[in-house]
Amino acid sequence: MTAAVLALPATAPFDFDASVAFVCGFAPTRGEQGAGDGKLIVAMRAAGSTVLATVTAAADAPGVQVSLRADGPLGAEVSSAAAARIAFWLSLDDDLAPFYDIARDDVAFRPVLERLHGYHQVKFASPWENVAWAILAQRTPMPLAQRAKRALIEHVGNAIEADGRTWWAFPDAEQVAGLDPAALAEVVGNERKAGFLHESARRWTAFDEQLLGTAPHDEVRDLLLGLPGIGPWSASFVMIRGLGRMESVSADREMLRAATRVYGHPVDEAELARLAEPYGAWAGYWAHYLRASS
Repeated sequence: MTAAVLALPATAPFDFDASVAFVCGFAPTRGEQGAGDGKLIVAMRAAGSTVLATVTAAADAPGVQVSLRADGPLGAEVSSAAAARIAFWLSLDDDLAPFYDIARDDVAFRPVLERLHGYHQVKFASPWENVAWAILAQRTPMPLAQRAKRALIEHVGNAIEADGRTWWAFPDAEQVAGLDPAALAEVVGNERKAGFLHESARRWTAFDEQLLGTAPHDEVRDLLLGLPGIGPWSASFVMIRGLGRMESVSADREMLRAATRVYGHPVDEAELARLAEPYGAWAGYWAHYLRASS
């Protein structure tokens, strides 16, 4: 096994403990990652390789230290790809100052801001994983969706042994696109969702993830809506939690409940839009903080 150590800076303020706390409670990845005691441990794909990353807070400046391990060579390409993936996952580059400037004038929201101060959104490790989860979780109880996801992960087999445990990385879109559709249906236990997953994976391989992060919002949303099994709610979900596009808010049931709790009065879709309006391009971060606070 080969190893490397990386130092990744974060834009202040940054509270790594808040990232760890979020991962501990995030149901779509529960049990897949090690979270607690001031560190995160995750297996992920980087430049076609499976790596295991142990992430802790940097000692002297905002950021993290990452210990990488792999069964194969940890060359510059793999290390660089892993660094980019971790920085993306933990949103290390997000500059929260403009969001906080707006939020300080929101009296009802201020306690949420104080509690989560320095928390940078923890996204899915890749937008493709978010797409796959959105398909698997549609109209499905959480435990069943988690089992289907786990079955897919283990079927593809991106495994690495370390510290007496087997760690599994979520498969690349190319790997899912290369599976036999009938076998995929058996693995996830639903032929229709397997079809959506397989075709979405095939189409995803033609996307430029960096471009999805910067292209006009509506164009990216339309691309996502063109994927089989991705409707308006799922597209908004992936925009925020998979791509870090914070320009919009999805008014789902849990979002309305979170806003109702914080603002102390019933919040429907129209009221949510009114509350979000002052946040402009930061409305998605405001909404994520509302959800994370609950």
